[in-house]
Formats: sequence, structure tokens, C-alpha cells
Amino acid sequence: MKGVLLVNLGSPDSPSPKDVKKYLGEFLMDERVLDTNPIMRTILVKGIILNTRPKKSAEAYQKIWWKEGSPLVVISERFHKKVQKKSTIPVALGMRYGSMSIKEGYQKLKNQGVTEVLLIPLYPHYAMSSFETVVEKAYEVQRKFFSNMTTDILPAFYNKPDYIKVMTQNIEENLKDFKYDHILFSYHGIPERHILKSDTTKTHCKLDGSCCETSSKAHATCYRHQCFETTKEIAKLLKLETGSYSNSFQSRLGRDPWLKPYTDFEFERLPQEEDKKNLAVITPAFVADCLETLEEIAMEGEHQFKEGGGKTYKHIPCLNENEAWIDVMVNWIEEWKNKS
Repeated sequence: MKGVLLVNLGSPDSPSPKDVKKYLGEFLMDERVLDTNPIMRTILVKGIILNTRPKKSAEAYQKIWWKEGSPLVVISERFHKKVQKKSTIPVALGMRYGSMSIKEGYQKLKNQGVTEVLLIPLYPHYAMSSFETVVEKAYEVQRKFFSNMTTDILPAFYNKPDYIKVMTQNIEENLKDFKYDHILFSYHGIPERHILKSDTTKTHCKLDGSCCETSSKAHATCYRHQCFETTKEIAKLLKLETGSYSNSFQSRLGRDPWLKPYTDFEFERLPQEEDKKNLAVITPAFVADCLETLEEIAMEGEHQFKEGGGKTYKHIPCLNENEAWIDVMVNWIEEWKNKS
């Protein structure tokens, strides 16, 4: 029997410093997130970060926390229920980090008689710190605890026409009554070294502005290329003029170089250097609103933009429980189910 496991990032159990510390510890000790050697990672995370960051992060979570719980988890649960209602096979939900584990997701499917699992990382783009770590963790769990089950993977869907279409529709719907002079596509940032590590050819990626436009099998695992392609395809459907939109990368951590340009720098640069005073921001790396979209972009981003001289600002919500997005997911599931 076939079944589906949807997996998103995860969240602390509460916005308290204690729960945030526990969550950050699991997240940052992941070797695909903080990819230093194990000793240095332990010193950095347990010796420094977990002694300083949880309080600040907890304050950020408190700004966006809902009565029902973490927005990311609540939205993911609602999405899961709606997908399950329209699907003809069992669908479970798990998180890469936190208490709603991938193992629990497999167990729920097993309890329903599932032996063949379609794993769907809820990340449109491939990155070692998101898509890859979900896949590897799922394989590890399945081999260790569910050896009688098999796992298939839905590839990154950053350029699937139906995904691009619902993204475009969501943007159009949210910009109906907003007069903008620029759209900023803000993607979650990753260290530049992750791009080089993910290059299966070991020679193609140079981060020089041209490699992402040159055809290569390296693009199958290149986060930077995939982000640019998403923007390009959405811009085509929206019929955006050159210069009326741009890309940036948010949420950097530490002092190592991350993908550029940085979103927070763009919030100041766009009104000051390009006279872009009316900004709309979309975050296509996320399918559900979370800390990075609700606090960093919707709240802090607006403050930074207006401090830099901007006038009006619009954060475009993620797809969340969008009915068209639910239908797209159900169609992907049904297509997989019907494969021989």
C-alpha cells in the first residue's frame, strides 16, 4: 500500500527561551546546517550560540506566536488535513526538527498498512541544509526502524509549471490593491560554501554570476540556480519588466560569506540608490509562513525599508492553505500513486 509523508522544518514547542534553546540545539547540530567539523560545531553551538541566541530568538518567536501554537506547525497541520481529505491514499506529516518527528510520521503510515512511502520535503528548492537533510534523515529513520518500508522522493519542485502558476496567482491576488514600483524575491540564504559542496561536477559552480545561466547537471542540486529560475518563471507569467524586480537572500548567520545580495541591505539600498519607494516582498523558498517570513520580513523588513526612505511596503504571504496549492499537491500525489 502507498502513502505520503509531508515534511517541513519544524518549530520550538513554545516561544520560551528553554524550548527555543532545545530546538536550536537540534537544528544547529545538524552537520548539513552547520557543516564544520564535529568538534568545532559542538564548541560553537553548545559553548557559544546556545548561551546567547535563545533569548533573542524567543523574543522573535513571541512576536509571531499564535494561540494555536507555532504558525509554521499550525499552517502545516491545516495543509496536511486538507491534502489528506482530497487524497485517496494515507498522508502523514512530520518535521525535520522538534517534537513532531519524521519517525512519528513513518509510524502513522505503517499503522495504516503503508509499505511504499512518497517523501515530500516541503521545500521548493534543493539545498543541503533543507531538502537534503530531510531526505537523509528520512532514509536513516526508515532503514533503522521501518526496514519493511520503501521511500521514494518527490524532487525539488522549484520550476514545476503548476507550482509556478499557483505562486504567480498568489502574488497577483495579494497585489490587487497595492501600487508597487518593485518586487523583491527574498530567498532563505545559505553559505556560499554549501553551493560549492552541492556541485556534483565539482567544477561548474563558481558563484560568478554566469554559471547559473550555463546549462549543467550541477543545477539539479544548485540552490542558487534554482532560486533564480523560480524568479525568472514567475516574472514571465507576471509580465514583469526588467528592473522592476530583483532577488536577495535573507537570514544569514555568522561571518562566513553567504549568498548575495543580502535582503536587509536591499531594504536600505532600493529606496536610497534606485528610488524604489513602494516595495512588495515575496519569499518563494517557503511554502508556509514562519519566523523568517512573519518576523524577519513582514515586521523587521518593513521597519528597515521605511527607515531607509521607503514609503509603502507589502509582505506577500506564503502559499499556506491556498486551495489551488492544495490541489497541486494532491495532483502530484495522485500521479505518483498511479505510477506502475
